[in-house]
Amino acid sequence: MSDDERAISAFIERMGLSAQGDGLPRIAGRIMGYFIVHGGPTSLSALARELRVSRASISTNARMLRDLGVLEATAVPGDRQDYYQLAPRHYLRVLEGYIERMGVLSESLSTAQAEIDDARDGAQARLADMHRFVDAARAQTRSLIDNLRADPANDD
Repeated sequence: MSDDERAISAFIERMGLSAQGDGLPRIAGRIMGYFIVHGGPTSLSALARELRVSRASISTNARMLRDLGVLEATAVPGDRQDYYQLAPRHYLRVLEGYIERMGVLSESLSTAQAEIDDARDGAQARLADMHRFVDAARAQTRSLIDNLRADPANDD
């Protein structure tokens, strides 16, 4: 194995550990690492061979990454296999999903603030504190997305 191949393999493994640390399946991170280096399109069977993982696990995790906006399903003319490739600027889609999920949490906090009795020991203060955090995190993430989109170095 060449130094370059070792470096790629180590990167893919670190991406797996990073994803696992974020609560995602380790294989999902390894798939992301593979596509960050290789781009695609790559068939699921080729990906299973490259990463030495079952085709079923690759398929499940590739669909999850597609749903998160990290991968795009694509086709190769004359081939009936499923292919995937890294979505352009996939990190923006991931951040947009985060903003959406935090929006749902913000609404839930608003509802709880309106419905939970003020007399409950400290509940309103904790709800308000969490609500401020969630709204600030959403605003900062929105600002980050806007800055990334405005940067000409990041043009699609």
